[in-house]
Amino acid sequence: MTLRPLLCALTLLAGAPAVAQEQAPKQEPAPIPAQPATMNDDLRAKFVAQAPEDVVASKLIGTTIRNGANDSIGSVADIVFDDKRAVKSYVVSVGGFLGLNAKYVAIASETLKLTRKDGGALDAVIDTDKDQLRAAPEYVYLGSEPKK
Repeated sequence: MTLRPLLCALTLLAGAPAVAQEQAPKQEPAPIPAQPATMNDDLRAKFVAQAPEDVVASKLIGTTIRNGANDSIGSVADIVFDDKRAVKSYVVSVGGFLGLNAKYVAIASETLKLTRKDGGALDAVIDTDKDQLRAAPEYVYLGSEPKK
């Protein structure tokens, strides 16, 4: 019978920290009421209708480029945008046949004059010739550089 008082004392001592924690509960700060989460006007979708003077990239790509002598000297293959999403350059496909053996060169956006023909089709004119475009440095897409 001498073990029983010892076991009772040990049980009380083991439970003492738990009792101490219960006696001093943490005070949590009261919740602060807030406005419900909503999208501000900067994040809302804005919808825009096409204006007659707008140029749609899908209609521009593939457009034949002519020079001042009305010679066909290439076609728009791609459009390069800068970090502000402004047109930086047009990638022009020069030479080749049906896309085979074509060379790509990038021309500054301000050198290509875009206008609308009667009926709304795009007209692209540049002041150069095929030989100058063929002699220009080839445009190489990042990630597709030739391995050395």
